[in-house]
Amino acid sequence: MGCISTKHAKHTPGYEDPKVLSTETTFTVSEVEALYELYKKLSFSIIKDGLIHKEEFQLALFRNSKKQNLFADRVFDLFDVKRNGVIDFGEFVRSLSIFHPDAPEEDKIAFAFRLYDLRQTGYIERDELKEMVLALLNESDLFLSDEVVEQIVDKTFSEADSKGDGIIDLDEWKEFVKKNPSMLRNMTLPYLKDITLAFPSFVMNSEVKNEDVAIQ
Repeated sequence: MGCISTKHAKHTPGYEDPKVLSTETTFTVSEVEALYELYKKLSFSIIKDGLIHKEEFQLALFRNSKKQNLFADRVFDLFDVKRNGVIDFGEFVRSLSIFHPDAPEEDKIAFAFRLYDLRQTGYIERDELKEMVLALLNESDLFLSDEVVEQIVDKTFSEADSKGDGIIDLDEWKEFVKKNPSMLRNMTLPYLKDITLAFPSFVMNSEVKNEDVAIQ
């Protein structure tokens, strides 16, 4: 692929053995290896340091590194397990595994809950729900009137807040999502099931030249 190939070639920061990662995730060893190729492309797309920065993450998700989006920010923050402002390879694979079609539904529900829990209080408040609804509508290029948005938020919150205490805890969230599986629609990326086959399309769409990636 035009990369440097030697026995002593360096790996990107945070690189972990694919065999180890495959035992901790839904991916096979070959899928982890394919993800490493994708990771290198993403981590060299703008800053070229072998780590995925927020701008590179947004570019991968939305083809736009400048676009401000709460949904993208939240996903990035949850991928950035070490809370150091970048995503290394181990974090990338472990977090992405949750989006695998075969990942346990419980993991997807828990991740989605953390996504909506903007202030990390352990529960979801109405204004947090509204902020995420607006972000998801914006990402889908859907523009609804304030009145319609309020109706959506009111209906969703009243259904989810089964205890009627003004907050949605994890147990309430689990019950709500099981009754409304569409809430997990964004939590599954079908192509991850065939990542070794789908990978060439990522390479073809990438704006990074192979010669820019000099790390194995």
